[in-house]
Amino acid sequence: MKEVVRKRPRANPTPGIALLRWYDRHARKLPWRAQRGTKPDPYRVWLSEIMLQQTTVAAVGPYYARFLGRWPTVQDLAAAELDDILGAWAGLGYYARARNMHRAARVVARDLGGRFPDDVEGLRELPGIGAYTAGAIAAIAFGRPTVALDANAERVLARYIAIEEPLPAAKTRLRELALSILPESRSGDFAQALMDLGALICSPRTPLCEKCPWSSECRGFALGIAAQLPRKAGKASRPVKRGAAFVARDGGGAVLLERRPEAGLLGGMLQPPLGPWSERFPTASEALRQAPFGARWARSTAMVRHVFTHFELELHVYCADVDARPQAAGRWFKPDELEGAALPTVMRKVLGAAPSQVQARSARKR
Repeated sequence: MKEVVRKRPRANPTPGIALLRWYDRHARKLPWRAQRGTKPDPYRVWLSEIMLQQTTVAAVGPYYARFLGRWPTVQDLAAAELDDILGAWAGLGYYARARNMHRAARVVARDLGGRFPDDVEGLRELPGIGAYTAGAIAAIAFGRPTVALDANAERVLARYIAIEEPLPAAKTRLRELALSILPESRSGDFAQALMDLGALICSPRTPLCEKCPWSSECRGFALGIAAQLPRKAGKASRPVKRGAAFVARDGGGAVLLERRPEAGLLGGMLQPPLGPWSERFPTASEALRQAPFGARWARSTAMVRHVFTHFELELHVYCADVDARPQAAGRWFKPDELEGAALPTVMRKVLGAAPSQVQARSARKR
């Protein structure tokens, strides 16, 4: 009788399979992730991925829940008013994402019969979806054999092969590496496992290498340089822009707000009237000429600072209380209308820095 020789299991399974085994035990429980064995909802995957662009998981959670509560399907979101969406989005930043999300929802609901494209090429045709987001949705929602590399995944892979080429130049090599270790199945889990490994173990400053499923093969760990990778090209310093903002309130506490142009920074959002921005603050006389109407404008002692992606903004805030509403561009919003208004964070800071002059005078008397 011929002896049957059993093959020994591989001592070092492929990195992709090892990662999936780790993920099965340690995956984060996130509200947008489908439970094991259930089919992901493309709408929920798309909604979460749009929100997660340049935003943290912790920040996105409450917004995701509120959006699903108000607009549980892509048809509901497509039928919503843009102002309502911008108001619900306020505070999450990068407001072009919300406008593109609304546009994409209308394309899916009206032109595609409510069904999202199921491949990278089709997804990239939708507004607001770039290479990473298309890859993430295609892999997670539809199981397409593609990869999606966020900052967490790039950090993990850069350390795994100890690549010295700085980001973003190294992105192509990292993508090629990810594709080379992509398992034959479970591409969506693989994409999420890379993200989780970077978030939970392979953290930016103090990686927990002893708990990593790749530590035995990781070149960065072997060389003792994991915490220094990935290399990044030096960042240019942000320029600072300065200007004046004007907060006018009537006798009932209503505030005058204007709508920004649809295109450009904070497009379509609301703001108090603003003067032009330059390298210096306007003088008091210049600010009065920039004001939306003549009034007893007084400068607040608080100055607003806000950091955008490519520049920093500093604003002097001028306040005025008026008995009758003067003729001016924009609309007066009552206090109970402000909570749900499409006001970005920086403009809420402006309102917060502008107490009514009645309150200011009372405080001075005390």
